Amino acid sequence: MITLTRLTGDTFLLNVPFIEQMEARPDTTITLWSGKKIFVKESLTEVKALCEEAYRKMGLVGSIINPERES
Repeated sequence: MITLTRLTGDTFLLNVPFIEQMEARPDTTITLWSGKKIFVKESLTEVKALCEEAYRKMGLVGSIINPERES
């Protein structure tokens, strides 16, 4: 789960696997698989970084491998 801030200033936890898509319009809009839309203060870049870190902690995303360094 990631901690986000609604436009009203209230913080909440969001279960990352329920996210279908995110857009900046100009507020960051998160659409869940259920169709529900959530508007948050964090930028699209911030939310993406939080999601990536959450998936990394769950062990669902590994580190990025640089193909030029592999032999």
